[in-house]
Amino acid sequence: MTTTGGTGRTDAQTVYTGLRDEILAGVLPPGTPLREVNLATRFSVSRTPVREALRRLEQDRLVISQGRGIQVRAVDPQEVVQVYDMRILLEAEAAGQAAQARTVADLLSLEGLLARDRALVDPDDGTRIRTNLEFHAALWQAAHNPVLSDLLGRLNIHLVHVPRSTLSVGDRWSAALDEHERLIEAIRDRDTALARQIGAAHMSTAREIRMALLRDAAGHR
Repeated sequence: MTTTGGTGRTDAQTVYTGLRDEILAGVLPPGTPLREVNLATRFSVSRTPVREALRRLEQDRLVISQGRGIQVRAVDPQEVVQVYDMRILLEAEAAGQAAQARTVADLLSLEGLLARDRALVDPDDGTRIRTNLEFHAALWQAAHNPVLSDLLGRLNIHLVHVPRSTLSVGDRWSAALDEHERLIEAIRDRDTALARQIGAAHMSTAREIRMALLRDAAGHR
């Protein structure tokens, strides 16, 4: 992989973005070691920008130092629950604000993403994570509140690299798309109260499924 611009900062940004996207997509699961020499070879850069990229990923809490090495960070179950609790509140707020502030372009974006997701045939776990993130990012954008979008984006980082998506449990994928559709309808109708209700319920269901997955994982240790 080659970088653009030729500067150390550009190289570091390229490495950071590439690794961050792979961690968030589950390509690099928790526990994966990240070795400077290997990464420098892979990205065709020196070890200095790799070191800077890893430092930024550690600040994002996506990687952690383990002994003399660095690896993709596993999320603490208690932290997962705390993140879901906050997301329930903030997703409801984003949905309510989107119902007030949305534009025609916002609606078209949300409707297009939903149509795309409904057209997918048995998508794999990584695809479900990625497309769901894109839909929710479009929802946050429709709220036209950059502070709220930033907070939700930061919270989301702590969830998307948790092993196995809640969207792959049972018929959750189909049910989630139905909830997305109802949410779009509430936003289209500028029904703030209903949008908030759907947004909160949507994340509450995800939290319940995640709790069940955590309990199941703990029982098999």
